This record gives sequence, structure tokens and C-alpha cells, in this order.
Amino acid sequence: MQLIKKWIPVIILGFLLASCEKDEESLNTNSNFTEEQQNENTSGVDPAIAIEDFIYRGLNDIYLYKAEVPELTDNYFSNDNEKYDFLAGHNSPEKLFNALKYEDDRFSFLTDNYSDLENSFQGISGSTGIKYGIGQISGTNNVFGYLRYVLPGTSAAEAGLTRGTVFTEVNGTQLTSSNFNNLLNADSFTINIGKIEDNRIYMTEKTVTLTDDPYTSNPILLAKTFEMGGKKIGYLMYTSFISDFDDELNTAFGDFKANGITDFILDLRYNGGGSVVSAIDLASMITGQFEGKVFMKEQWNQDYQSYLERQDPESIINRFDSKIRNGATINSLNLNKIYVLTSPSSASASELVINGLDPYIDIIQIGTNTVGKFQASVTLYDSPNFKKQNVNPNHKYAVQPLVFKSINSAGRTDYVNGLAPDIEYREDLNNLGMLGDENEPLLQLALNDILGRAQRSQELLSNGKGDKFMLLGESGMKGFNFQEMYIDEVPELQ
Repeated sequence: MQLIKKWIPVIILGFLLASCEKDEESLNTNSNFTEEQQNENTSGVDPAIAIEDFIYRGLNDIYLYKAEVPELTDNYFSNDNEKYDFLAGHNSPEKLFNALKYEDDRFSFLTDNYSDLENSFQGISGSTGIKYGIGQISGTNNVFGYLRYVLPGTSAAEAGLTRGTVFTEVNGTQLTSSNFNNLLNADSFTINIGKIEDNRIYMTEKTVTLTDDPYTSNPILLAKTFEMGGKKIGYLMYTSFISDFDDELNTAFGDFKANGITDFILDLRYNGGGSVVSAIDLASMITGQFEGKVFMKEQWNQDYQSYLERQDPESIINRFDSKIRNGATINSLNLNKIYVLTSPSSASASELVINGLDPYIDIIQIGTNTVGKFQASVTLYDSPNFKKQNVNPNHKYAVQPLVFKSINSAGRTDYVNGLAPDIEYREDLNNLGMLGDENEPLLQLALNDILGRAQRSQELLSNGKGDKFMLLGESGMKGFNFQEMYIDEVPELQ
């Protein structure tokens, strides 16, 4: 690659791009609390380590990887004083959480403001409007951003920015592998503007200032029907599994159904996940003929799994359904084959849909391997039963730990390297195309297969495995909802 104006020439651009208290028959997270303590929301510990105590209780109780962390073993501490000394020995709740998190856990996190977390799950946040990737040319310090798409009604849309726009500076500071997160997390910033042509980046003198304004993001970015070759082909670009938009998703499928689509393309290339319930509903909208059959089973930590299997085995089985969460009947397409577009940004609930549908219908995956996240999380609040009711009013910390791994009806789970495509293609920054246009490369590959048209050569499909460009990050990677798959609340335990 060559950056005209500021970068030295390099070669071609491509896209590599709480103690768990239990007796023989039950788990009861309330067992150590008197009624007065439950109402006052205290555990009787030193207020100086109340947050740390909450974090420990939560992970000791429900964390999927409890057995992998010695300090979370029920009898690890000989007495409460020893445990409290351990908690007090960390300088902050964050340091304690990191010390207790399993080393291979990439996804559990702690927040000091659960209101922001709740808003993110509803699609409510600030937004400059740019959804971007950050790339670096191997062997150099040359880092740049490129726009994947622009959200409507934002400062980026008003500025006329489009997919494929490139930037190398924020507020006049050159992007590097170590500074891009901080630079792009500001409430307002200015980027320079460039483009890619013939494997070269051309920068202009133009700059654009973007503001981080309140925004509610509709995950249904595009929904359209193509009439081609005697077929009616539905196309949905879905960017996140946000529960507040399940009704809009169902309406989109109602339109597909009314249009009589014969084939369907689900674009999850930039979908990092979200609600498990929304994922099950989407799978049920695509199908419909499997209502009541097993979509996904849950595998919790040993304590929870044993209890749930004994007391409520149906609670850990997720089945194809006929209604969305507001009670509306699902608009089902009864399809036996679909095409799914994926990238290294497809994660969690996106992978759940693919894996859950795979035993039942033919799925043609086009793009690249997905992230490889098969675990779900839940929000734990500082209350006796970790739910929002009776939450401790003295702080707003919450834990979002992994609590179960998903297993499809054929027993597949643990796809740590992601789900591999049937047709491999990595997005080419020279030719990103316009999303939703029939000539956009990934969409075109699916249309070609549906219509029986000749595909491009395998050399083009693999898109240059020796390329020197690597993906460093993307928009939202420091956000709460990044690569998430979550359930609504902690299970009821009797």
C-alpha cells in the first residue's frame, strides 16, 4: 500500500481483516441474609469493601468458569476474615475483578455505571455516526481508519461521509496502534478525509468534525427484496440483537413474507451479538416449521447445572418459538436454506443463530471465520439475589460475567476459532461497494450462488492471503455491547 502525502510505499491492501450457598435440594443466594439485611441491601461487611464483596459473591455464585479460579472455590478461605483480607488487598474493584476472572475469559466485564450498560442493551448511547475499522500495515506504524457504514441522522451522515471513507488523523494527531481508542472516544473530534484507489490511500485537505450526540440505533440497517432470475430474494442487514427492536424485526419479516420471497440472505458481517431471546426469535422467523424443537441448550457451572437439571430441566433448553417477547405472533418464512454473510466482527448471538439453525436447515456461510464466542452473560446487581430489585443504592457497579455456554441440538459448542465460511471472502478496501447494492462483493457472491451464476476465481475469493494489512480494532470495541450475548436476568432459584 502507499499513502499519498504522508506514508511510505508498502504493498497491497487486503482484509485479514457469592459463595454459592446450597443444600441437597436447592441453591439459595439469599440464605446468608436476614429479611432486614435484604431490605437494606447490605451483607454486614465493612462498607469499605462492600463493592468487592459483591463482586466476589457474584462470581463465586454464578460464574461459568468458577471451577477454573482457585480463589472462587467455596472452601478456599478458612473463614470470613481471611476472605475479607483478600478482598481488601486489592486497590480497586476493577483490580479484584481482573484477579478473579479466568485467564482465558475474553468477554466478562465490570462496570461502575449499570445505567449506561442498560441503555446500551436498548440501543441507546451517544454516537458520532461512524462505524469503522482500524487497520495497520504490517511492519510499519501506519494506522488508518475506514468507514464500514454511517448511521442515518447523525453528524457523520450530515457531513456526507460514506462507506469506504478513510482517515489517518484525529484532531490533527496521527493514528497509532496505541492511541486510536482514546482519540476516537472523545465526545467530539475532527478527522481528515481520504480514499483508497488502486491499493493506495489518497488523503485530501478536507476535515470533518463529528459530535457524539444521543442516539438510539435501529439494528435493521437494510431490509429489501430483489427480484432476479425468476426469484424473490430477501436481504436483511442486521447489526445488533437489540431486544427493543424485536417488533421492527418481526415487521421486516412480515414484509418478506408478503413479498413471497423464495431465498434469503442474512447479513451479519458487522453484528457483534446481543440478546439471546432476540436470536431465538430471529431463527424462528427464518424457519417456523420447527416450533418447539430444541434450538440451543445451556451449560452452566457445576453448581447451577446440577440444580437446574434436577429442579427445572426445561429452563436450560431454548426452543424455537412462535411469539416475540411482546406476545405478537412471529412472521415465519419456513425456509430450508439461507445465506449468511460473516466477517471477523460477527460474534456471539450472530454465531448462536448460525449454530442453532445448522442442524435443521442448509446454511451457506460467505465471508470469513466469525469471532468464536459461544458463551452468554447476565447482569449482576449488588442485591441479595443479584437482581435489580433492592439494589444497593450506594454505588452503581454491576458485573457482566459469562454464565453459560450454548450447545446446539447436535451437541456443537466450543467453536473457539469461530464458524468457518463455505465461500471465503475478505472485504477488499479497494472495492467495498455500497451495502445493499447487488454488486456489493459479499452480497454478489450470495446472489451468484442463488442464481447459479459463475463465481469469481478462488484467488479472488481468498483475496490475497499474503497481504500485509491487519485489523487492529473497530468502533464499539470498548463499549458494553461489544461481542455480547446476554440473557435478561439471573434465573429464579427456590
